[in-house]
Amino acid sequence: MFFFPFSDDNPTTDRPYVCYCLIAICVFVFLWQSSLPTNLSNEAVYNFGVVPAALLGDQESYIAPSLSIFTSMFMHGSWMHLIGNMVFLWIFGDNIEDSMGRGKFIIFYLLSGIGAAYLQAVIDPSSSIPMIGASGAIAGVLGGYLLLHPKANVNVLMWIIIFISVIRIPAFIVLGFWIIGQFFNVSFGSEGGVAYFAHIGGFVAGMILIPFFKRADISLFQEPHSQAFQSANFNFSNLRSKNSSDNFMQDFIDSANKKDKN
Repeated sequence: MFFFPFSDDNPTTDRPYVCYCLIAICVFVFLWQSSLPTNLSNEAVYNFGVVPAALLGDQESYIAPSLSIFTSMFMHGSWMHLIGNMVFLWIFGDNIEDSMGRGKFIIFYLLSGIGAAYLQAVIDPSSSIPMIGASGAIAGVLGGYLLLHPKANVNVLMWIIIFISVIRIPAFIVLGFWIIGQFFNVSFGSEGGVAYFAHIGGFVAGMILIPFFKRADISLFQEPHSQAFQSANFNFSNLRSKNSSDNFMQDFIDSANKKDKN
């Protein structure tokens, strides 16, 4: 059994250029990491990752510990780490960027990452293990999304043996299971090396920040744009962007055809 969210039903008014840039930078940095010999790649992680003992203690670091919070947000430990984070940023980030504007979104994203890093560091201040990844900042995006669009439907690819389908599941269920999973993993200590408290810290930070960062005309707890729990056969067209601006050319053609008929 396999479940994989890949899009939602929320349209946006503008292209999420900040999200595009964040994804591009993360991919570029990971390709740079991958091009390094193993010893230099590990050294880069220690030099530019967040080390709690340096951030809250007196352990020496290659760069200023506060600066490492930002450099760590663009590094990842594996292809799966990168892809998982970028998919979630792709699904949920555009609506958050759309709700507040590009400038505010950059600040929101970075503050969520800061909150994530500090909570993880406070929980284990003597740790010398570096933290890397955009997970904390993206968790802030998820927290903000939960308050803005709890009823929005997320398209989830469901694969059971030979049966493949897409089902629409409300965001509060998808994100609720995600955050509960973080607490579960913290409690049982599964998958050592993953900074689950950073995920929780970023998620909470996003929930706290979203009411102050969203535009005044954007309300919390918005209604969905489709009916939940509908299913359909998987089609690659489902992966197309939901941005209204993507339909500009089709709208132009339809308008021209109407004029010809008149």
